[in-house]
Amino acid sequence: MSGTAQVKTSVPGHHNMVSLLGTRDELLKLVEKAFDVDILVRGNDITVTGPEDEGRKVVAVFDAFVQLLDKGQGLDEANVSATIAMIQGAEHPSPADVLSDEALSHRGKAIRPKTLGQKQYLDAIRENTVVFGIGPAGTGKTYLAMAMAVLALKRKDVNRIILTRPAVEAGERLGFLPGTLAEKIDPYLRPLFDALHDMMDAEQIALHMERGTIEVAPLAYMRGRTINDSFIVLDEAQNTTPEQMKMFLTRLGFGSKCVVTGDITQVDLPSGKLSGLRLVRDILTDIEGVRFCELTARDVVRHRIVQDIVEAYSAWDDAREERH
Repeated sequence: MSGTAQVKTSVPGHHNMVSLLGTRDELLKLVEKAFDVDILVRGNDITVTGPEDEGRKVVAVFDAFVQLLDKGQGLDEANVSATIAMIQGAEHPSPADVLSDEALSHRGKAIRPKTLGQKQYLDAIRENTVVFGIGPAGTGKTYLAMAMAVLALKRKDVNRIILTRPAVEAGERLGFLPGTLAEKIDPYLRPLFDALHDMMDAEQIALHMERGTIEVAPLAYMRGRTINDSFIVLDEAQNTTPEQMKMFLTRLGFGSKCVVTGDITQVDLPSGKLSGLRLVRDILTDIEGVRFCELTARDVVRHRIVQDIVEAYSAWDDAREERH
């Protein structure tokens, strides 16, 4: 390899190298694939051969791995890939600080940000009254918001959680649908229930819903209310009209916090109807306590192919706009 340099590092002796490299070196292979280098491991010593700047980045990756292990986190493909991406993009001086942040823990399972964008989103929720999480599917915008809502309830920062979505497919005219109210709204709110079951025991959820400390309802049921001491999550907000968005935001009472999530590329409103989520970015950008977080394909934490699909659609949309 011409124009190469060697960069060396040593992993502290108390670390098991299998934890760092993978049982079949699968984590090591992810690093080798991401950088134009050769990596030689002997005992706890790592030698990186290749362009010097690439070698230093690889050493930074392994340093971040050690920090994650020191913080009690295991390494897997997801956080290894996230660490590599942050080092390659020079996004954050300490990927381990990003990936070890904890939104919520339930039955030994921690819900954590997996990208810098997700970490910034969590920080925005902690620091602001109204946060808009805008981004494509798979970026964790709703899941992380709900985790923060459950945490706030557990800490008694709020007295209740309200989870809501516009039932756009029914045009919000739920009275015309067959069945009880629960049967009518279940298809629209099921994704919120699914996430909730990852964060609380079923018995707890049932008890909270019986007491009214957790409420899951269509957006139409927010009208005419003032909501105090609550954590409110409005999901699929791209399917609100400007009037519905204004109605929702003006329900906010004392001691409340709200997170509004949506994907402005997936509007299901009837043709000619303007999305309230698209419009609100132009109206509220300069208000203190309101924060807009833009998540992108880089924050997609589903299967790798989902990120590629999101990026391909985004490129297609950009090309179409240029043609028109």
